[in-house]
Amino acid sequence: MTEVIVCTTCRPPGASRDETAAGSLLFEAVQRLQAPPSVRVRGMACLSSCGRACSVAFQAPGKHTYLFGDLVPDAQTAEHVLVCAGMHAAAPDGNLLRNQRPERLRSGILARLPPSLEVSEA
Repeated sequence: MTEVIVCTTCRPPGASRDETAAGSLLFEAVQRLQAPPSVRVRGMACLSSCGRACSVAFQAPGKHTYLFGDLVPDAQTAEHVLVCAGMHAAAPDGNLLRNQRPERLRSGILARLPPSLEVSEA
């Protein structure tokens, strides 16, 4: 199961606080689509990538975690997010090759973290 986390408070620099946050708009757009069975979507207030709004993370146990920013909060990006999440879920290690990712997720990568180390009991 891959979890998609969409920052709901993301706002591009200079965006008015009187308008709906771009991150919230992206989260709503993702929720309107049918996520693959292997993908769960949730919103989270602040992924601490404020300078690179809108941002989305992909994570799953034993897999690489990805954080993307500079995303456009629209239906096409939402579709690309779910396609990429499906790719993450299908990849044994969660690795997402740049040239295989949907167009809107080929750039804007903020981090790729290795899978967490399992703690062995002594």
